[in-house]
Amino acid sequence: MSSSQNRGKAAALDGTGLRVGIVCGRFNDFITERLLAGAVAGLEKYGAPEPTVVWVPGAFEIPMVAKALAPRCDAVIALGAVIRGDTPHFDFVAGECASGLMRAQLDTGVPCVFGVLTTDTVAQAEERIDKGLEAAETAIEMVMLLKEL
Repeated sequence: MSSSQNRGKAAALDGTGLRVGIVCGRFNDFITERLLAGAVAGLEKYGAPEPTVVWVPGAFEIPMVAKALAPRCDAVIALGAVIRGDTPHFDFVAGECASGLMRAQLDTGVPCVFGVLTTDTVAQAEERIDKGLEAAETAIEMVMLLKEL
């Protein structure tokens, strides 16, 4: 498949029969609940069955649960919101969440989609609420792509 053949794939997404898990951080739940709603709506839009949703305390805990959930899923979507504060805590949490998810997907062979917002302010997070829907689309596209390879 050439890269030009794959460019239009997003328009033909098909989630029929996909087993999708969503790991969602409770920290900043006023944001993550909306990310989750967007992801669930996106999966439904493309015909995927209702996902398995697991809540964890925060973004730092997402990779471990994503890795545990992956063997039962075609894709895992990670949703969280890490908003910068006055300490370096943000850098540790965001970075470890990202690297942990990468390791989980490489270890399991199951796409683990990074739908974790990493922003400086709450307003920036609210501007990116559509990332839940985008994470669902990415999950479906990655499953379809891996099936083709």
